[in-house]
Amino acid sequence: MKSGFVAIIGRPNVGKSTLLNQILGQKIVIATDKAQTTRKRIKGILTNEEGQIVFIDTPGVHKPLNKLGEFLLDEAKVAVPDADVILFLVDGSDPAGKGDKWIAQNILQTEIPIIIVMNKVDKIKKPEKVEENLLTYKTLFNTNLPVVRISAKTGRNIDTLIKNIYKKLPEGEALYPEDIVTEETMRDVTEEIIREKILLNTSDEIPHCVAVKVEKYKEEETIDKISAIIYCEHKSQKGILIGKGGSLLKKIGTESRLELEKIVEKKVFLELQVKVEKDWRKKDKVLKTFGYQQEKE
Repeated sequence: MKSGFVAIIGRPNVGKSTLLNQILGQKIVIATDKAQTTRKRIKGILTNEEGQIVFIDTPGVHKPLNKLGEFLLDEAKVAVPDADVILFLVDGSDPAGKGDKWIAQNILQTEIPIIIVMNKVDKIKKPEKVEENLLTYKTLFNTNLPVVRISAKTGRNIDTLIKNIYKKLPEGEALYPEDIVTEETMRDVTEEIIREKILLNTSDEIPHCVAVKVEKYKEEETIDKISAIIYCEHKSQKGILIGKGGSLLKKIGTESRLELEKIVEKKVFLELQVKVEKDWRKKDKVLKTFGYQQEKE
């Protein structure tokens, strides 16, 4: 059998998290159309008769504007050296841009096998346009890399992508038990789901200034009791997150609770608070508290 690690690298909003969820057939990472939806490397594990692929979903690569931005860039960078295969996921509905060129020149100069994965090709009506766009991505590299055209949203050609990955993976035993699909704990999952509901229900600067921390997670036979704090940077943002008469916070809480109940398959009691931690994205100590720090080898 074959086994190994596959890093998914690309600009923000090219569909990395959507692709991973589609491959695994279930939602393990949050996916929205907002930049910085993914903030940490997340492992998703596919096991079948051919072997085991451990996918590493990474934050979208962009120019960092603060300490959090630097962490996000590092999360993408450190996933590369340990990978057996790299998926360079691109938005195939557009030609290569400056961001793609920067990734190719600064992150993907490696001997590790790379597959160019053209996502969102279903958005293009003319086949010749797909080929034109593809050429702009191919010219970013000195060698002729394999290409797979997919739709992460619909699942088109995902089987072909998996076959191409297995061709390049080394022989090896499974790295995880076959019934494991992620290393994420329920605390991690809860924090991400709450953050996703904030992303979907707010706009402007709010999605980027928010961090979520679970303070208490108590599992009981018939109910999970969870207490979590939503941190923002300014008092005005706190007011927006709470909403008139607490309406928005209630909506975020309800949507989060309903999704968590589907996952744990029992009742969930979710208590949410909003607190201000001024300019937390610029502070190393606070970033560490929120889990935005590099793992020490």
